[in-house]
Amino acid sequence: MPRLVPSLEWSDVLSFENYGALLQLVSNAIIAAGVLGIVGGLIGVFIMQRDMAFAVHGVSELSFAGAAIALLAGASVVAGSLVGAVAAAMIIGLLGSKARDRNSIVGVLMPFGLGIGILCLSLYDGRSANRFSLLTGQIVSVTTPDLGWLIGISVIVLVALVLVWNPLRFDSLDPASAAARGVPSTAISLVFMLLMGLVVAVAVHIIGALLVMALLVTPAAAAMKVAHGPLSVPLLSALFGFVSAVGGIMLAIAGTLPVSPYITTISFLIYVVCRLIAWQRGRAIRKRHAHIPHTEAVALP
Repeated sequence: MPRLVPSLEWSDVLSFENYGALLQLVSNAIIAAGVLGIVGGLIGVFIMQRDMAFAVHGVSELSFAGAAIALLAGASVVAGSLVGAVAAAMIIGLLGSKARDRNSIVGVLMPFGLGIGILCLSLYDGRSANRFSLLTGQIVSVTTPDLGWLIGISVIVLVALVLVWNPLRFDSLDPASAAARGVPSTAISLVFMLLMGLVVAVAVHIIGALLVMALLVTPAAAAMKVAHGPLSVPLLSALFGFVSAVGGIMLAIAGTLPVSPYITTISFLIYVVCRLIAWQRGRAIRKRHAHIPHTEAVALP
């Protein structure tokens, strides 16, 4: 029988030969990923609280369509992804005030954006790496001008997020009470959708349109499993996002695979560990309560 030879060697996944030189080549991507991980982790907390994880994917598809159109037209891919993401965010924010309406709108926008993007990529006759990077990310695609745009957008989002933090948190956790207290829920929702659209556009440039949720949803979901405080959850989510983004790029430098599998794997592993910690805590609490006599258990607050 002929000997089977694996098509993928370990050196194709990780090889630290000339790692220092390669690290200098992608310094822009590392900086951008670090900023994105922090901002994405912070805004991801509100995405989870407002039950908008599905909307993130819808916005990313329109961002991908905008980037693909810009690539075909020879324009700035960052600008194209920004236009697409902001347009999708505003459509969802204006028409999807209720969860059912929002999900249906996202379900309509996703295939439309993906179809337009694939059409533009099929018409593009440039480097195939440029096409592939829009879907799965590319660590060498962050030029110095792009880095300026990405950091500037992230700073704007971070400052705006701090300014609306309290009313946004109130509206996210208890929208009915927030409206009764005079919080402008519609305006807050639109501002949040705009900020989310900007972050998605930045994330598409780093990790690709298909896997944006690894930085905008998973870190926050992991943080909410092990923390509950108003400060500890966003800080832990930002830390998880930073570790996933920067760690993924640091590993991707040593291989030939796209950056997205590394980022998504780290993010997923963090989530799994947090779920295990939460499960262990719950098990310990149940075991402790099981040993409390019935009369004492009734007296517990």
